[in-house]
Amino acid sequence: MSGDRGDTREIERIFTGIYERNLWGSTESDSGTGSELERTRAIAEALPDLLRELRVTSMLDIPCGDFHWMSRVDLDAVRYIGADIVRTLIDENRRFADERRSFVHLDLTCDPLPAADLVFCRDCFVHLCDRDVLRALDNIRRSGATWLLTTTFTRRRRNVDIKTGGWRTLNLTRPPFDLPPPLRLIDERCTEGGGQFVDKSVGLWKVGEIG
Repeated sequence: MSGDRGDTREIERIFTGIYERNLWGSTESDSGTGSELERTRAIAEALPDLLRELRVTSMLDIPCGDFHWMSRVDLDAVRYIGADIVRTLIDENRRFADERRSFVHLDLTCDPLPAADLVFCRDCFVHLCDRDVLRALDNIRRSGATWLLTTTFTRRRRNVDIKTGGWRTLNLTRPPFDLPPPLRLIDERCTEGGGQFVDKSVGLWKVGEIG
């Protein structure tokens, strides 16, 4: 447990530093260019219908970042829990809280997760080392959630490890993650990198099948 606490302090330090120095370089969103409205249009349009189809009544959005684009998504009656490892973001997001929205400070890799039907984890694992991704997946499995909706790059044949805080593409169906094929894919219609990342998608898995 003490090792996990040390790890989480380091992860929090890394991502708080990125946020405070705006290292992801967006003038629109504190969470970086990937959270800008144009670059989230596809997922923002698809998410409400998917939640209705799956009969989701509660969703954990981790990391929720600055809640920039998600604040514009019609979640209808879904109970929304936004979580992030950057404490300042959570403090700022609490101005959006109401009877159906709440925000909590959490580390996805080790903190107990609040109960929710679906865990939405966009643009998170791409910033974590393999070990931290595997720890996060284990934690999601323990959460009792039914669904996981998360970023994957479908054409990547090989995953290359990084240090937590960096960035890389990753395909969750390839080693060392080896998830089964996703039940659904939402094409993000990604135009970043001059077309290098056209395979960027958000995949849907049953949590009970990712172990």
